[in-house]
Amino acid sequence: MRRSVLCLLTTLSLAGCTAAGGGAIADRPAPGPAPLLRLVSYDSCDGLLESVREAAKRAVTPWGLPGGAQAFLARAQSATADAGRAADGGSTTAYSGTNTHEAGVDEPDIVKTDGRRIVTVVNETLRVIDPITRRATGSLHLGYGQHQLFLQGDRALVLTSVHAMTAYDGLADARVPMRGPSATRVRLVDLTGAPRITGEYEIGAELTDARLADGTARVVVTSHPMIDFTWLEKATDAERLAANRKVIDSTPLERWLPAYTADGTGGRVDCGQVSRPAEFSGTALVTVLSFDLNRAALGDGLPTAVLADARTVYGTGGHLYLAHDETWRGDQAKDRTELYLFDVTGPRPVFAASGSVPGHLLSQYSLSEHEDVLRVATTSGQRGGRNQRTESAVYTLRRDGGQLQPLGKLGGLGKGEQIYAVRFLGPAGYVVTFRQTDPLYTIDLRDPARPVLTGELKIPGYSSYLHPVADGRLIGVGQDASDQGRVSGLQVSLFDVGGADAKRLDQEKIPGGWSEAEYDPHAFLYWPATGLLVVPYTAYDAQQRAGALLYRVNSGSLDRVGEVKPGGYPRRSLIVGDTLWVVSDTAAMATTLSGGAVLAQVAL
Repeated sequence: MRRSVLCLLTTLSLAGCTAAGGGAIADRPAPGPAPLLRLVSYDSCDGLLESVREAAKRAVTPWGLPGGAQAFLARAQSATADAGRAADGGSTTAYSGTNTHEAGVDEPDIVKTDGRRIVTVVNETLRVIDPITRRATGSLHLGYGQHQLFLQGDRALVLTSVHAMTAYDGLADARVPMRGPSATRVRLVDLTGAPRITGEYEIGAELTDARLADGTARVVVTSHPMIDFTWLEKATDAERLAANRKVIDSTPLERWLPAYTADGTGGRVDCGQVSRPAEFSGTALVTVLSFDLNRAALGDGLPTAVLADARTVYGTGGHLYLAHDETWRGDQAKDRTELYLFDVTGPRPVFAASGSVPGHLLSQYSLSEHEDVLRVATTSGQRGGRNQRTESAVYTLRRDGGQLQPLGKLGGLGKGEQIYAVRFLGPAGYVVTFRQTDPLYTIDLRDPARPVLTGELKIPGYSSYLHPVADGRLIGVGQDASDQGRVSGLQVSLFDVGGADAKRLDQEKIPGGWSEAEYDPHAFLYWPATGLLVVPYTAYDAQQRAGALLYRVNSGSLDRVGEVKPGGYPRRSLIVGDTLWVVSDTAAMATTLSGGAVLAQVAL
C-alpha cells in the first residue's frame, strides 16, 4: 500500500508530519523532539480500504464497533454576541447578533437577525419577521429534523440533522432506527420575497457543528461505517468477535465513505480527499464541507475528510480546529485529546498542523487562539464515583511547521473536580471547577510559556458559562449549591476579576431553576449599550414557571428590571433598535427594553 509520507504542505493539501507531547507538559519543556502525530493522505483507494479494514478489526468488539448503533442494538438484544453591528444591505439599525465564542465567526442557531429581518427555524418551519412592522412576512416548511441556520445578506443557510428513520436514498442507514441523527441536509434559502429553496445538499453523516466567516460556511459532519454485523445469539464472545472481523473483511470501501447529493446529483467522498492520523479506529470519518454563501449555488461542498472523530469544533477567522478524545478505545482509552488545525483562508480547508494534550475538553470554550498561541483547558484522570481522581490544567501550544508544539502548562487545578466553565480573554484565562465548591481560577497568560495562577475564589455552587463585561468583570450563569455540593437552583453572578483576587460582587438566585444558557451560550444575551442582561429560565417550585429575566448590570450589582413571558419556555433573546425580542417555541414577543410593555407577538 502506497502512502504519501513527505511533509510537503505546499503541495499536499491534506498531508503533513506533525508532533505533540503525549504526556504531561512541563512548565518549561525540555528540549528534544516530541512524538510524531502524523496526518497522512492516501493515493489509492486500495490503500484506504486495507487501512480502514485493519483499523476497524482492531477496534471491533463482539457487539460491533464501539459507539455504533449496531453495538448498541446488540447489547440491547443481549440484555433484552456580536453586538451593535450594521446589517448587510446598508441598514444602520443597532442589533444583537448570536452570542458566539469569537468575534467575526458566526455559529449556527435557531434565530438570526441582521437588523433588517428576524429569521427563526422552530417547529419545522422557517419564518421571516419584519422587526419594523413586527409582523411575519414569509414562511417555508422545512420538514422533520433539528434545524439551525446562518444568515448572510438575502440568503439563509439551513442546516438540518435528520434522524435515521427519516433518511432516504442511501444517505443514512434507515435499518438502524435508534441511531439518532444520521444525515445532514443543507439548504440555501433566498429571502427576497417569499422564502424559497435555491440549493440543496445532503450527506450521510451526522452534523457536528459549523462556522461562518467571510461569507463561507464550514460545516463539519461525522460518519460511521455502515457494516452489517449479525448477532450470534448462542455464540461465545470470541466467536462473535471472529465473525465480526470476517464481516469487516468483506465490507466494501463505500460503506466507510459517506454518499451525498448536490442539487439532485449523487456523489461520494473521494479516496483522495481522505487523510488519516498515525492512530485511528476505522469507526469514524469527519468531513469538513465548504459553502460560499456569496454564490447562488451550493456545489458539492468541496469535502475534506479525516479518519477521526470530531466532538468539538472551534473556529477563528482563518483557522478551524477539530478536537476529539479517544473514547473509542473503551477501557484502554488514552486520556488524551487530539487537535487538528486547518487553514480556511481558501475555498477548501488545508490541513496545517496537529498535536495533542492530556485530558478531555469541556466544549469549544476550552480552546482559544491568541497571538498565534493555542490555549487549551482539560480535565484528566479517572472520572465518576466518590473517589474520582481528576485534576485540570491549561496548556499552551504554538505551531511549528506541521506541529502544534507544547509551550507551557499550568496544572493541579481542581483536584478531584472537573471543569464546568472556561473563558479565555486576551492574555487572561478563567477556569471553573466543581464538586462541592466552585473555585474560580484566574490565570495570567501574558507569557504563554509560563502560565501563572494569580487567583482562586471558592464559593458554593458553580458557573457553567462565563461572559465578559466592561471594567474587568465577568457574568457567571450556573447553579447555586450547598457546602456539600448539592445544587439548589439557578444563580447569576457578577464577578470582579480586575484585581489580584477575584471577588463576587452580586448574586441573583432562582430556587429550583435552571437556564438553557447554562449549557448553550446562544441562549444568553448581554447588550453593552445599556448594560441589559437577559437570562431565560424555568423553575420548579410550587408550580412550574418560565420566562426571561431582565437585569441591569451596574459597576457592582445586578439590578432586576423586569421579566418577559412569551408563552412556553423562552429560547432566545435579541435586540433590534430599541426593541427586545424574546423567542419561544410558540411565539416571538416584542417588548420595550425594560420588558414593561408588550409591543407585538408573532405566533410560531
